[in-house]
Amino acid sequence: MTTEEESVITRTHEQAPFSNRGTHAALIYTVLAVTAITPRAVAAQQGVTHQLPLSAENIHWGFYDSSLEPVVTIQSGDRVYFENLLARGLGRLRLAGISEDRFLPSMLNVEKRETVRIGAHPLNGPVYVEGAEAGDVLEVRFVDIGFLVDYGVSGFLPGGGTIPTDFPSAALRAFEIDTVAGTVTMTGVEGIEIPARPFFGSIGVAPPVLLGRINSTAPGYHVGNLDNKDLVEGTTLFMPVHVDGALLSIGDGHAAQGDGEVTGTAIETSLYGTIEVILHKDRSLQWPRAETPTHYMSMGLDPDLDEAARMATREMVRFLVEDKGMERGDAYILCSVALDLRVTQLVDGTKGVHGMLSKALFR
Repeated sequence: MTTEEESVITRTHEQAPFSNRGTHAALIYTVLAVTAITPRAVAAQQGVTHQLPLSAENIHWGFYDSSLEPVVTIQSGDRVYFENLLARGLGRLRLAGISEDRFLPSMLNVEKRETVRIGAHPLNGPVYVEGAEAGDVLEVRFVDIGFLVDYGVSGFLPGGGTIPTDFPSAALRAFEIDTVAGTVTMTGVEGIEIPARPFFGSIGVAPPVLLGRINSTAPGYHVGNLDNKDLVEGTTLFMPVHVDGALLSIGDGHAAQGDGEVTGTAIETSLYGTIEVILHKDRSLQWPRAETPTHYMSMGLDPDLDEAARMATREMVRFLVEDKGMERGDAYILCSVALDLRVTQLVDGTKGVHGMLSKALFR
Protein backbone atom coordinates (compact mmCIF):
# COMPACT_ATOMS: atom_id res chain seq x y z
CA MET A 1 0.00 0.00 0.00
CA THR A 2 1.35 3.40 -0.98
CA THR A 3 1.49 6.41 1.34
CA GLU A 4 -1.22 8.04 -0.77
CA GLU A 5 -3.48 4.97 -0.41
CA GLU A 6 -2.95 4.95 3.35
CA SER A 7 -3.90 8.62 3.49
CA VAL A 8 -7.10 8.00 1.53
CA ILE A 9 -8.17 5.05 3.67
CA THR A 10 -7.61 6.86 6.97
CA ARG A 11 -9.55 9.99 5.99
CA THR A 12 -12.84 10.19 7.92
CA HIS A 13 -16.27 11.61 7.29
CA GLU A 14 -15.56 14.35 9.83
CA GLN A 15 -13.91 16.26 6.98
CA ALA A 16 -17.28 16.73 5.26
CA PRO A 17 -18.58 20.34 5.28
CA PHE A 18 -21.84 19.71 7.14
CA SER A 19 -22.86 16.98 9.59
CA ASN A 20 -25.98 15.97 11.48
CA ARG A 21 -24.34 12.98 13.09
CA GLY A 22 -24.30 14.15 16.70
CA THR A 23 -28.02 13.68 17.32
CA HIS A 24 -27.87 10.13 16.01
CA ALA A 25 -24.71 8.76 17.61
CA ALA A 26 -26.35 6.55 20.24
CA LEU A 27 -28.86 5.32 17.69
CA ILE A 28 -26.15 4.25 15.26
CA TYR A 29 -24.31 2.02 17.69
CA THR A 30 -27.55 0.48 18.92
CA VAL A 31 -28.64 -0.60 15.44
CA LEU A 32 -25.20 -1.89 14.48
CA ALA A 33 -25.40 -4.32 17.38
CA VAL A 34 -28.62 -5.92 16.08
CA THR A 35 -28.97 -7.96 12.89
CA ALA A 36 -32.00 -10.03 11.98
CA ILE A 37 -30.20 -12.10 9.36
CA THR A 38 -28.11 -14.52 11.35
CA PRO A 39 -26.81 -17.22 8.94
CA ARG A 40 -23.12 -17.29 8.09
CA ALA A 41 -21.81 -13.78 7.55
CA VAL A 42 -18.37 -13.21 6.06
CA ALA A 43 -16.07 -11.18 8.34
CA ALA A 44 -17.20 -10.52 11.89
CA GLN A 45 -15.13 -7.42 12.61
CA GLN A 46 -15.07 -3.96 11.14
CA GLY A 47 -12.49 -3.48 8.42
CA VAL A 48 -11.00 -0.40 6.78
CA THR A 49 -12.89 2.64 5.51
CA HIS A 50 -12.53 3.26 1.78
CA GLN A 51 -13.03 6.70 0.27
CA LEU A 52 -15.13 7.65 -2.76
CA PRO A 53 -15.01 11.46 -2.87
CA LEU A 54 -17.13 13.27 -5.42
CA SER A 55 -15.24 13.01 -8.70
CA ALA A 56 -15.96 11.98 -12.28
CA GLU A 57 -13.87 8.84 -11.76
CA ASN A 58 -16.22 7.62 -9.02
CA ILE A 59 -19.53 8.46 -10.75
CA HIS A 60 -21.68 6.75 -13.38
CA TRP A 61 -24.76 8.71 -14.32
CA GLY A 62 -28.20 7.16 -14.34
CA PHE A 63 -27.81 3.40 -14.69
CA TYR A 64 -26.98 0.05 -13.11
CA ASP A 65 -24.92 -2.34 -15.23
CA SER A 66 -23.06 -5.59 -14.52
CA SER A 67 -20.39 -4.73 -17.12
CA LEU A 68 -19.16 -1.64 -15.25
CA GLU A 69 -15.63 -1.74 -13.91
CA PRO A 70 -15.59 -1.30 -10.11
CA VAL A 71 -14.00 1.84 -8.68
CA VAL A 72 -12.99 0.06 -5.47
CA THR A 73 -12.85 -3.49 -4.09
CA ILE A 74 -13.78 -4.09 -0.46
CA GLN A 75 -13.99 -6.96 1.99
CA SER A 76 -17.07 -7.90 3.99
CA GLY A 77 -17.03 -5.74 7.10
CA ASP A 78 -15.38 -2.76 5.39
CA ARG A 79 -16.89 0.71 5.30
CA VAL A 80 -17.18 3.09 2.37
CA TYR A 81 -17.32 6.89 2.67
CA PHE A 82 -18.77 8.61 -0.40
CA GLU A 83 -20.07 11.96 -1.63
CA ASN A 84 -22.88 12.36 -4.12
CA LEU A 85 -24.12 14.90 -6.64
CA LEU A 86 -27.84 15.60 -6.53
CA ALA A 87 -30.18 14.10 -9.14
CA ARG A 88 -30.08 15.76 -12.58
CA GLY A 89 -27.01 17.79 -11.63
CA LEU A 90 -26.82 21.54 -11.16
CA GLY A 91 -29.24 22.80 -13.79
CA ARG A 92 -32.34 22.91 -11.59
CA LEU A 93 -30.40 24.61 -8.79
CA ARG A 94 -29.43 27.39 -11.20
CA LEU A 95 -33.01 27.77 -12.41
CA ALA A 96 -34.24 27.90 -8.80
CA GLY A 97 -31.87 30.78 -8.03
CA ILE A 98 -28.94 29.10 -6.25
CA SER A 99 -25.87 31.16 -7.15
CA GLU A 100 -22.90 29.59 -8.91
CA ASP A 101 -20.46 30.53 -6.14
CA ARG A 102 -22.23 28.13 -3.75
CA PHE A 103 -21.41 25.08 -5.88
CA LEU A 104 -18.45 22.99 -4.72
CA PRO A 105 -15.61 22.63 -7.26
CA SER A 106 -16.13 18.86 -7.21
CA MET A 107 -19.79 19.32 -8.20
CA LEU A 108 -18.84 21.53 -11.16
CA ASN A 109 -16.12 19.10 -12.22
CA VAL A 110 -18.42 16.07 -12.23
CA GLU A 111 -21.10 17.89 -14.21
CA LYS A 112 -18.53 19.06 -16.76
CA ARG A 113 -16.76 15.74 -17.23
CA GLU A 114 -19.55 13.17 -16.88
CA THR A 115 -21.10 13.17 -20.37
CA VAL A 116 -22.74 9.70 -20.48
CA ARG A 117 -26.10 10.25 -18.79
CA ILE A 118 -28.77 7.54 -19.06
CA GLY A 119 -31.11 8.43 -16.19
CA ALA A 120 -31.40 11.21 -13.63
CA HIS A 121 -29.12 9.95 -10.86
CA PRO A 122 -25.34 10.35 -10.59
CA LEU A 123 -24.32 7.19 -8.70
CA ASN A 124 -21.15 6.50 -6.74
CA GLY A 125 -19.52 3.19 -7.56
CA PRO A 126 -19.75 0.47 -8.37
CA VAL A 127 -18.19 -1.14 -5.30
CA TYR A 128 -16.96 -4.71 -5.74
CA VAL A 129 -17.52 -6.85 -2.62
CA GLU A 130 -14.94 -9.62 -2.47
CA GLY A 131 -16.54 -13.08 -2.37
CA ALA A 132 -20.06 -11.95 -3.27
CA GLU A 133 -21.87 -14.27 -5.68
CA ALA A 134 -25.31 -14.53 -7.21
CA GLY A 135 -27.74 -15.76 -4.56
CA ASP A 136 -25.95 -14.14 -1.61
CA VAL A 137 -27.36 -11.31 0.49
CA LEU A 138 -25.69 -7.94 0.95
CA GLU A 139 -26.32 -6.09 4.20
CA VAL A 140 -25.74 -2.33 4.02
CA ARG A 141 -25.69 -0.36 7.27
CA PHE A 142 -26.18 3.40 6.99
CA VAL A 143 -23.63 4.48 9.57
CA ASP A 144 -23.53 8.20 8.84
CA ILE A 145 -25.39 10.59 6.51
CA GLY A 146 -24.80 14.34 6.31
CA PHE A 147 -24.99 17.37 4.03
CA LEU A 148 -22.28 18.34 1.55
CA VAL A 149 -24.12 21.62 0.91
CA ASP A 150 -26.75 23.69 2.73
CA TYR A 151 -29.30 24.02 -0.06
CA GLY A 152 -31.59 21.89 -2.19
CA VAL A 153 -34.30 22.04 -4.82
CA SER A 154 -37.70 20.50 -5.52
CA GLY A 155 -40.49 20.99 -8.03
CA PHE A 156 -42.33 19.30 -10.85
CA LEU A 157 -42.28 18.97 -14.64
CA PRO A 158 -45.22 19.67 -16.93
CA GLY A 159 -47.65 16.77 -16.70
CA GLY A 160 -45.50 15.01 -14.09
CA GLY A 161 -46.11 13.52 -10.69
CA THR A 162 -49.20 11.95 -9.19
CA ILE A 163 -51.78 14.46 -10.50
CA PRO A 164 -50.24 15.40 -13.85
CA THR A 165 -53.33 16.92 -15.48
CA ASP A 166 -53.67 19.41 -12.61
CA PHE A 167 -50.32 21.05 -13.32
CA PRO A 168 -49.60 21.53 -17.05
CA SER A 169 -46.64 23.86 -16.40
CA ALA A 170 -43.37 23.38 -14.52
CA ALA A 171 -42.26 24.85 -11.19
CA LEU A 172 -39.09 24.84 -9.08
CA ARG A 173 -38.41 26.02 -5.55
CA ALA A 174 -35.06 26.35 -3.78
CA PHE A 175 -34.67 25.23 -0.16
CA GLU A 176 -32.22 26.40 2.50
CA ILE A 177 -30.91 23.76 4.91
CA ASP A 178 -29.95 24.65 8.49
CA THR A 179 -27.48 21.86 9.14
CA VAL A 180 -27.15 22.75 12.84
CA ALA A 181 -30.86 22.95 13.67
CA GLY A 182 -31.70 20.10 11.30
CA THR A 183 -34.44 22.03 9.52
CA VAL A 184 -35.24 23.07 5.94
CA THR A 185 -37.07 26.21 4.79
CA MET A 186 -38.76 26.86 1.46
CA THR A 187 -37.46 30.04 -0.17
CA GLY A 188 -40.17 32.58 -0.91
CA VAL A 189 -42.72 30.83 1.30
CA GLU A 190 -43.11 32.13 4.86
CA GLY A 191 -43.99 30.13 7.95
CA ILE A 192 -42.95 26.63 6.86
CA GLU A 193 -40.12 24.68 8.51
CA ILE A 194 -39.47 21.08 7.44
CA PRO A 195 -37.47 18.63 9.60
CA ALA A 196 -34.34 17.51 7.77
CA ARG A 197 -34.23 13.74 7.38
CA PRO A 198 -31.46 13.03 4.88
CA PHE A 199 -31.31 9.72 3.02
CA PHE A 200 -30.16 8.26 -0.30
CA GLY A 201 -32.99 7.60 -2.71
CA SER A 202 -31.08 5.17 -4.90
CA ILE A 203 -28.95 2.28 -3.69
CA GLY A 204 -28.62 -0.99 -5.52
CA VAL A 205 -26.52 -3.72 -7.05
CA ALA A 206 -25.89 -4.71 -10.65
CA PRO A 207 -28.83 -6.51 -12.27
CA PRO A 208 -28.45 -10.01 -13.72
CA VAL A 209 -26.17 -10.01 -16.77
CA LEU A 210 -29.00 -10.83 -19.19
CA LEU A 211 -30.84 -7.63 -18.24
CA GLY A 212 -27.93 -5.49 -19.43
CA ARG A 213 -27.94 -1.79 -18.56
CA ILE A 214 -30.91 -0.60 -16.48
CA ASN A 215 -32.02 3.02 -16.25
CA SER A 216 -31.81 4.27 -12.66
CA THR A 217 -35.35 5.71 -12.64
CA ALA A 218 -37.32 2.62 -11.61
CA PRO A 219 -36.48 0.24 -8.75
CA GLY A 220 -36.52 -3.50 -9.33
CA TYR A 221 -34.63 -6.74 -8.74
CA HIS A 222 -31.44 -4.69 -8.52
CA VAL A 223 -33.18 -2.58 -5.79
CA GLY A 224 -32.04 0.87 -7.01
CA ASN A 225 -34.29 3.93 -6.83
CA LEU A 226 -36.41 2.98 -3.81
CA ASP A 227 -36.98 6.58 -2.69
CA ASN A 228 -37.73 5.16 0.75
CA LYS A 229 -37.65 8.01 3.26
CA ASP A 230 -37.27 5.61 6.20
CA LEU A 231 -33.78 4.43 5.13
CA VAL A 232 -32.05 7.12 7.17
CA GLU A 233 -28.87 7.06 9.25
CA GLY A 234 -28.96 4.14 11.69
CA THR A 235 -31.01 1.81 9.47
CA THR A 236 -29.98 -1.35 7.60
CA LEU A 237 -30.90 -2.55 4.10
CA PHE A 238 -30.67 -6.16 2.90
CA MET A 239 -30.39 -6.80 -0.85
CA PRO A 240 -30.13 -9.87 -3.10
CA VAL A 241 -26.90 -10.26 -5.09
CA HIS A 242 -27.09 -11.09 -8.82
CA VAL A 243 -23.49 -11.00 -10.08
CA ASP A 244 -19.99 -11.63 -8.77
CA GLY A 245 -18.87 -8.79 -6.52
CA ALA A 246 -22.44 -7.44 -6.22
CA LEU A 247 -21.32 -4.09 -7.80
CA LEU A 248 -22.99 -1.80 -5.29
CA SER A 249 -23.83 1.81 -6.26
CA ILE A 250 -25.48 4.64 -4.32
CA GLY A 251 -26.70 8.19 -4.89
CA ASP A 252 -29.75 10.49 -5.16
CA GLY A 253 -29.39 12.50 -1.95
CA HIS A 254 -32.58 13.83 -0.34
CA ALA A 255 -32.87 16.32 2.53
CA ALA A 256 -36.49 15.33 3.19
CA GLN A 257 -39.36 13.59 1.42
CA GLY A 258 -42.99 12.71 2.02
CA ASP A 259 -44.38 9.21 1.59
CA GLY A 260 -45.39 9.02 -2.05
CA GLU A 261 -42.97 11.70 -3.36
CA VAL A 262 -46.02 12.96 -5.21
CA THR A 263 -44.44 15.51 -7.59
CA GLY A 264 -41.62 13.16 -8.58
CA THR A 265 -38.94 14.93 -6.53
CA ALA A 266 -37.95 15.15 -2.89
CA ILE A 267 -35.75 18.01 -1.63
CA GLU A 268 -32.87 17.06 -3.90
CA THR A 269 -29.43 17.82 -2.48
CA SER A 270 -25.85 16.58 -2.31
CA LEU A 271 -24.99 14.37 0.67
CA TYR A 272 -22.08 12.45 2.06
CA GLY A 273 -22.40 9.13 3.81
CA THR A 274 -20.63 6.15 5.33
CA ILE A 275 -21.97 2.64 4.88
CA GLU A 276 -20.79 -0.65 6.33
CA VAL A 277 -21.16 -3.65 4.05
CA ILE A 278 -21.63 -7.22 5.31
CA LEU A 279 -21.81 -10.22 2.98
CA HIS A 280 -24.13 -13.08 3.95
CA LYS A 281 -23.64 -16.56 2.48
CA ASP A 282 -26.20 -19.37 2.67
CA ARG A 283 -29.03 -16.86 2.70
CA SER A 284 -31.23 -15.70 -0.15
CA LEU A 285 -33.71 -12.92 -0.83
CA GLN A 286 -35.76 -12.14 -3.90
CA TRP A 287 -36.66 -8.61 -2.82
CA PRO A 288 -35.05 -6.09 -0.46
CA ARG A 289 -35.82 -5.92 3.25
CA ALA A 290 -34.72 -3.44 5.88
CA GLU A 291 -34.59 -2.71 9.59
CA THR A 292 -34.84 0.48 11.58
CA PRO A 293 -33.95 0.55 15.29
CA THR A 294 -37.65 0.05 16.05
CA HIS A 295 -39.18 -1.78 13.07
CA TYR A 296 -38.77 -4.61 10.58
CA MET A 297 -39.48 -3.47 7.02
CA SER A 298 -40.72 -5.39 3.98
CA MET A 299 -40.97 -3.92 0.49
CA GLY A 300 -43.15 -4.35 -2.56
CA LEU A 301 -42.30 -3.00 -6.03
CA ASP A 302 -44.68 -3.10 -8.98
CA PRO A 303 -46.24 -0.75 -11.56
CA ASP A 304 -49.59 -1.58 -9.95
CA LEU A 305 -49.93 -0.14 -6.43
CA ASP A 306 -52.24 -2.95 -5.28
CA GLU A 307 -49.71 -5.55 -6.41
CA ALA A 308 -46.91 -3.66 -4.63
CA ALA A 309 -49.01 -3.77 -1.43
CA ARG A 310 -49.59 -7.50 -1.86
CA MET A 311 -45.87 -8.02 -2.37
CA ALA A 312 -44.95 -6.05 0.77
CA THR A 313 -47.47 -8.09 2.76
CA ARG A 314 -46.27 -11.39 1.29
CA GLU A 315 -42.64 -10.49 2.03
CA MET A 316 -43.46 -9.73 5.68
CA VAL A 317 -45.32 -13.04 6.00
CA ARG A 318 -42.25 -14.77 4.58
CA PHE A 319 -39.99 -12.96 7.06
CA LEU A 320 -42.19 -13.95 10.02
CA VAL A 321 -42.19 -17.60 8.93
CA GLU A 322 -38.49 -17.86 8.05
CA ASP A 323 -36.93 -15.60 10.68
CA LYS A 324 -39.43 -15.66 13.55
CA GLY A 325 -40.62 -19.26 13.21
CA MET A 326 -44.32 -18.40 12.99
CA GLU A 327 -46.97 -20.52 11.33
CA ARG A 328 -47.90 -18.99 7.97
CA GLY A 329 -51.55 -18.36 8.86
CA ASP A 330 -50.60 -16.77 12.18
CA ALA A 331 -48.09 -14.56 10.38
CA TYR A 332 -50.81 -13.34 8.01
CA ILE A 333 -53.12 -12.58 10.93
CA LEU A 334 -50.36 -10.66 12.73
CA CYS A 335 -49.82 -8.59 9.58
CA SER A 336 -53.50 -7.67 9.53
CA VAL A 337 -53.48 -6.39 13.11
CA ALA A 338 -49.97 -4.89 13.38
CA LEU A 339 -48.33 -4.29 9.98
CA ASP A 340 -48.48 -0.70 8.70
CA LEU A 341 -48.34 -0.41 4.91
CA ARG A 342 -46.94 2.87 3.62
CA VAL A 343 -46.81 4.21 0.08
CA THR A 344 -43.09 4.60 -0.57
CA GLN A 345 -43.40 6.44 -3.87
CA LEU A 346 -45.91 6.75 -6.72
CA VAL A 347 -43.77 8.35 -9.40
CA ASP A 348 -40.91 6.08 -10.51
CA GLY A 349 -42.89 3.95 -12.97
CA THR A 350 -42.54 0.98 -10.65
CA LYS A 351 -44.45 2.03 -7.53
CA GLY A 352 -43.35 1.17 -4.00
CA VAL A 353 -45.08 0.08 -0.80
CA HIS A 354 -43.21 -0.76 2.39
CA GLY A 355 -44.54 -2.51 5.46
CA MET A 356 -43.44 -1.54 8.97
CA LEU A 357 -43.75 -4.05 11.83
CA SER A 358 -42.75 -2.97 15.34
CA LYS A 359 -39.93 -4.92 17.00
CA ALA A 360 -41.64 -4.25 20.35
CA LEU A 361 -44.19 -6.93 19.48
CA PHE A 362 -41.59 -9.66 20.01
CA ARG A 363 -40.58 -10.52 23.57
